[in-house]
Amino acid sequence: MQLPDLVGAARAAFFPIISLTAIAGTASASLSDLFKGGSGAWSFAPQISVPIFDAGRRRANLKVAEVERDTAVAQYDRAIQSAFREVADALAERSTLNERVAAQQALTEATAQSYRLSQARYQRGVDSYLTVLDSQRAYYSAQQNLISTELTRLANQVTLYKVLGGGWAERSVQAQAMPRP
Repeated sequence: MQLPDLVGAARAAFFPIISLTAIAGTASASLSDLFKGGSGAWSFAPQISVPIFDAGRRRANLKVAEVERDTAVAQYDRAIQSAFREVADALAERSTLNERVAAQQALTEATAQSYRLSQARYQRGVDSYLTVLDSQRAYYSAQQNLISTELTRLANQVTLYKVLGGGWAERSVQAQAMPRP
């Protein structure tokens, strides 16, 4: 039963309950006289129940139903606001991550060019090998930062997919280990 139905049911308990019962048929003291004329019988039993003295039970039930409804509405509102906030955060992070990936790619390309130039200078005897090693270290560091930034961007895409309700279903370890028919 839904919560609005509980409030309606609690309000309905304040009204009188009227029930009518009627029975019609045949009756006889012996089985042989059951279908003879004049063996018809009927009964009519009206009942009425008026909620007058119940020590406030009905009012309390109504208050409980209203509080439960208000609680459910507040929880629903909180869930909706949380979902909107999660989506907005993921979208905001996505735009900055795309810019960070592009900047890191440009840095990686620049350090790769620097590394190639330092190798060429070393081969021609202009620079020492220490310069080559230093530019190689900077190039590897830029590559690692690019990988890290790209990983963060991909994790953000997964988060965005999840908060938008894109069919996210967690599977247990047992379910993954079991072969499918």
